[in-house]
Amino acid sequence: MGLTVAVTGPTGEIGISAVTALEREPAVETIIGMARRPFDPVSCGWQKTVYQQGDILDREAVDDLVAQADVVVHLAFIIMGSREESSRINLQGTRNVFEATVAAERPRRLVYTSSVAAYGYHSDNPVPLTEDVPARGSAEHYYSEQKAACEALLADVTTGSSLEVFVLRPCVVAGPKATALADAMPWNQLPGPVRAMSKVAPMLKPVVPDPGFPLQLVHHDDVAEAIALAATAPAPPGAYNIAGDGVVTISEVARALGGRPVRVPAVAASAASAAISRVPFVPSMLEWLHVARTSVVMDTTKARTQLGWRPVHSAQETLAALANVV
Repeated sequence: MGLTVAVTGPTGEIGISAVTALEREPAVETIIGMARRPFDPVSCGWQKTVYQQGDILDREAVDDLVAQADVVVHLAFIIMGSREESSRINLQGTRNVFEATVAAERPRRLVYTSSVAAYGYHSDNPVPLTEDVPARGSAEHYYSEQKAACEALLADVTTGSSLEVFVLRPCVVAGPKATALADAMPWNQLPGPVRAMSKVAPMLKPVVPDPGFPLQLVHHDDVAEAIALAATAPAPPGAYNIAGDGVVTISEVARALGGRPVRVPAVAASAASAAISRVPFVPSMLEWLHVARTSVVMDTTKARTQLGWRPVHSAQETLAALANVV
């Protein structure tokens, strides 16, 4: 008998690619996906996958999902949203998945997709980051804080259990089917005619400050392969950094996605981040400015040597693939 894999968030940017990768795995017999919206697996050409509509905030729905699985893959997570909404879904929903998996009799492996953001944006973090660096998060950035909190929760909930726990920490995920990086650019929030005008008049392109820190990108298909390996491979449990080869600059990202980069001193980015941290009631979108205040380049040696993972796409190739569809 092959494995039955339960996946939360199978319809998201990473989820579609992850289930597609699991469909190709000979060791996987059945995939059970659960998300909030209606979805037909046939629309993606999936043959091993069944779908049940449900919310990770509904503990009964989560209990039912994980009780059927040998492996649980938790992908459901809000990236862009208010601090309040994301906290409710990301923390309580994730707690439901972790606790239900530990309580169920059948699952023997749990795969959680965290983020490089879990390390936090701390000036004393080493470069590059290895998995031995504590996931401290940054309290002023809701996504970073919540990812670190989820990792701490996972360690607490699974202590003493027999589960094999895998934590994947991808960098920024991008590609033709993962456009969140492009969608988050401020100019993409403008009306269509204004965006069109900026494309033909370079001086109208929005200015993007570049403090000079390198940025890693990873293609959604490469993340999917890491998830499939974590779900099925005879690899040691633990945390794994996931990033494509090479780096890009913020200037390259800005030009590729329609902005006009301007180099600024790194100290200016740090000062702006510190100033925002002191302002009460900062809009959630502004909190993303904190990610540009220090380097968060990761070392992926462990994923290559112990998980057996190799990225197909470099950071430059991933950016080009994203730019071709936006």
